[in-house]
Amino acid sequence: MTVPPPTTPGALDDVPPPEGQWPGGPHPASEAGADYGEPEERTQEARAAQRELVAHTPGFIFSEAASFGGSLVGGAQHGVSAGGSARDVFMGGKTEIHHHGTASASAAYVSGEIPRQRLDALAGVFVEGPSFASDLARLRDERVLVLAGAHSTGRYAAALMLLHRLGVPAVHALSAETGPANLGTRLTAPGGHVLRDLPLSRNRPLRETHLYAARDRLTKTDGYLVVTLENSPFLLGVTPSVWEPPEAAEVLRAHLADLRKDPGDIAGLLALAPVRDFLARGAHRPAEAARFAAEVARYDGGEEAAARLADFGHTALEQQCREWLSDPEATLRDKAFLISLAVFDQAPYVLAAELADKLYVHFQRLQHPEQPPEIPLFGLAAETRLERARAEGEVRDEATEWGSVPQFTAYFKKENTPRLLLGEVWTGHPSARPALVSWLKELARDSRPVVRTRAAAAAALLARADLPSTVALLIDGWAVSKAFGPRVTAANTLTLAQLLDAPVVLRLLTQWCTDTHWARRWTAIRAFGLLTPLRPDLAGPALSALAARARAGGSSRTESNNLVDSTALLLSVGARRGEMLSELVRLLHHDTASVRALSLAAFVRACDNAEEGALVEWYADTGMYEVDSARDLAALWRTALGDRGHTRGALDALHTWVRLAERRADVAQALELLLPALVVTADDRKRLSHELVGLRAPDGGARPPVADRLLGLLIPSTPDPSRS
Repeated sequence: MTVPPPTTPGALDDVPPPEGQWPGGPHPASEAGADYGEPEERTQEARAAQRELVAHTPGFIFSEAASFGGSLVGGAQHGVSAGGSARDVFMGGKTEIHHHGTASASAAYVSGEIPRQRLDALAGVFVEGPSFASDLARLRDERVLVLAGAHSTGRYAAALMLLHRLGVPAVHALSAETGPANLGTRLTAPGGHVLRDLPLSRNRPLRETHLYAARDRLTKTDGYLVVTLENSPFLLGVTPSVWEPPEAAEVLRAHLADLRKDPGDIAGLLALAPVRDFLARGAHRPAEAARFAAEVARYDGGEEAAARLADFGHTALEQQCREWLSDPEATLRDKAFLISLAVFDQAPYVLAAELADKLYVHFQRLQHPEQPPEIPLFGLAAETRLERARAEGEVRDEATEWGSVPQFTAYFKKENTPRLLLGEVWTGHPSARPALVSWLKELARDSRPVVRTRAAAAAALLARADLPSTVALLIDGWAVSKAFGPRVTAANTLTLAQLLDAPVVLRLLTQWCTDTHWARRWTAIRAFGLLTPLRPDLAGPALSALAARARAGGSSRTESNNLVDSTALLLSVGARRGEMLSELVRLLHHDTASVRALSLAAFVRACDNAEEGALVEWYADTGMYEVDSARDLAALWRTALGDRGHTRGALDALHTWVRLAERRADVAQALELLLPALVVTADDRKRLSHELVGLRAPDGGARPPVADRLLGLLIPSTPDPSRS
């Protein structure tokens, strides 16, 4: 197949319009919430953009980010909300189950009793993690334990050993089809039960009521249950035990003791230079340490055995990446597939293969500009291509906004491969940069969110390897685009680059917030909104930068809306909400009207949100019990309700809270405590009473009963108005 030369439509996307001008009158983006770009993208708010970024970012990015951990991303719950993303939603990160035992322990048991010999074999090599003793005590006391942690950290082995240490007569593996709602009904046999990698979603969360039901059943049968899962945001009222793996050295020693019985042999093996190097290269997950132990146990003093040990770790992987790219026997198409797989690691194979051919076209045009590019219609089978790339593939159920669909997913066997491979391409083969840059720009314009986000993730890795070149060749071009998509890609790239601790990114974002170019300002403002829920420690610097932009004035309606969106997201950072409320109150006393307006508008927007984890939920759960937070929130509510520019928005947000209070008793209680604090003058009482009297159900039905109760608090001496 001959590929035609590139066409130029869309090239003008990278040319911004004159500031404040648009031929023939105002640009459609002057409408609130709109932006330059395709119609369906103009309405994407910052919260939706943040969910999309987290949903599509590959797992290896977050695994390297120091702020990522627990069921939160830097303290902020994340996930894909129903209807909250466009088109495909591929959740990054593969799930692997590793058993620390003999080869027979690798067998999968879907349900039924786990053989005693398997448990005994595992017990012979198992090493307790730092939290094992406390987990055991909690399981013995509560009978149910939710064990959460990253993949490949040995949490399933820990679950089996927790039950084994309790001395239960048998351990039963529950079927993978067991869901949260029917958890209690499956616990019919006495003894221990383990449910491995319980799949959760927004519409299928694990609630504390599910655990209560399970505990009741276990008490009757004298049983125990351990549920393992990857770090998840879909735990409602459930406090998981976070599994921390043991030290790699201890895992290595335990496996060597099982494989080589002579203590003298073990001491000598641990003293080998390759073994010391392996342990010195940083944290290794238990499964990796166990595999390395098998190689060490085979060591016989020969050169070949020593070479195997030396080739096992990071250095060998770096060398492998260099050999892949410099191998004269490998074709351009082979190398294009490797690079594409690095970008689309842990995503459907068809994406890596399809977009690898597009990169291959760019490589051909760069190397043979006089020849038309050609792509073979048929080639090697997927399994063969993956085997050559030292990768694997398996069919997984991938989450989409319409439900789970089976996809053949491809991933490198070694998690660090994408980072090392992309870094080697960028810094070790600069002659390939023009093709790589053109390809990533093409990906940034793709209609699929997962493709655009993966382009940003790849650019973030390149930025960590060489920030100046990446900004000059990719990020700045995206950032100054008048089109919405490239600007979002730039914001995503800078967000992920900061997560990876690329140098000076925070300073760049701060400077861009007040840049003379409107599109750079938009990019930086959006990036701060995306970044702070992932890095709560940056909420303070982010608010300072956003307030500095507001203080400068001269923002268009679109930019002002972007400022408000990003500032409102600061109130989604669970660990910093009280601090951010205090800062917004401080900004109310600022001498610049635009800064005060930003504070109120961001607060109102954060309040007018009933999604899971919204400000109203936090206030009902935590904030109302914190004196300073309750005081600051009441002050912001009073000011917003009394400010002409924000009264209507604040009243609409109050409607959101009241309607949520109709479904949730804790929110109703919070409102009953908050509402009297909002009444200082007779006008305050009149305004709130009028809104509650006129409030109707979303379908136009009668006023919710909770509104009547709140009216009674506002007008205690007057009978409630008749319901209409």
